[in-house]
Amino acid sequence: MTKVFFYHGASDRLQAAAAWLQQAQLKRQAVLVYAPDAAIAEKLDRLLWTTPATGFLPHCRADSPLAARTPVLIAARLDSLPQEERLLNLSNDVPPGFSRFSELVEIVSGAEEDRLPARDRFRFYRDRGYDMESRKLDPVAQ
Repeated sequence: MTKVFFYHGASDRLQAAAAWLQQAQLKRQAVLVYAPDAAIAEKLDRLLWTTPATGFLPHCRADSPLAARTPVLIAARLDSLPQEERLLNLSNDVPPGFSRFSELVEIVSGAEEDRLPARDRFRFYRDRGYDMESRKLDPVAQ
């Protein structure tokens, strides 16, 4: 069954996502980022070109020819994907088919437009019996 991780209290959701992706990369963990909003996907793509500040985090779109060799994939859809281990949700909805992933990560900022849909997703996962872990993000680590 999918384990759901909620990281809350981010000052900026995308900055926190980039920091979390950097930590996953250091652990050599493959991650699929669900970002159906094209503007969010584009902002994250640009951000990952400068994360960390002295380098870049290898990533590409899920439909790229390089996807099979890239640890971080950004996807607008969750069908026909090369890995089903770790999913980072950057939408405000429950990702379709999330239960096929071993881990689902939700990063939540303090902004109301982010927090309110996150509460609904939290209840959705909890009410269906998913193993959940919730942590406040360290402001220094963001």
